[in-house]
Amino acid sequence: MSDVVKTYGWEAKPRDSSELLGGKKNVKEPEPQIVASIELPDSTLAKSVLKYAQTELSTPTFNHSMRVFYYGKAIHIQQFPDWQFTDETYLLACLLHDLGTTDKNISGTMMSFEYYGGILALNLLSKELHAPIEQAESVAEAVFRHQDIGQTGTITTIGQLLQLATIFDNMGGHKDLIHEDTIKDVTKRWPRNRWSSCFAATIRKENGLKPWAHTTTLGEEDFPNGVQGNTLMQPYE
Repeated sequence: MSDVVKTYGWEAKPRDSSELLGGKKNVKEPEPQIVASIELPDSTLAKSVLKYAQTELSTPTFNHSMRVFYYGKAIHIQQFPDWQFTDETYLLACLLHDLGTTDKNISGTMMSFEYYGGILALNLLSKELHAPIEQAESVAEAVFRHQDIGQTGTITTIGQLLQLATIFDNMGGHKDLIHEDTIKDVTKRWPRNRWSSCFAATIRKENGLKPWAHTTTLGEEDFPNGVQGNTLMQPYE
């Protein structure tokens, strides 16, 4: 396997989370993984994208993006420690995965938010910030496919981890992958600010503007209702 594939998280993983977990609820019982135990990448590129995300995203969406980073890293460390990628690459994917949901971007294109957001992420990283093209494309691929839930085929390592962490934060899915104390610590640092209602409204807004949107494949009512009814995260709303 080439260094580029390992470094930027291109290795193929099953798209089906049940296959990924071997039909079990987790690989091992989770333990507390506090924010302070996970080092946030502080490269020039990471800092630039962090600043960009803070400017472009609403506070609830930015906080969600940061929770996805810490939840994903907890899953990586405890459940899939052999998965290879740089934390910088995963952080960039987390910070940019919902870029397409801003009011400006969701109404500024006919495209589904994941695809438009992926294009914006690719252009930002490759053309403006001069990230390695393999890294920029890995991030864009993960953004494109972070709602590409299914039972067939494969997905990149970064893309699968982003899926697991976003489903966990948005719907309480895969609840047995992360310890309750991890949720408490992450939400204390990056509050939800009624995220369930916020994101459910965003889903309904896009589906209303774009009845062809990719988000509809998750269920035009089932998906926003599932987000709104996230019982795992309800105590932290």
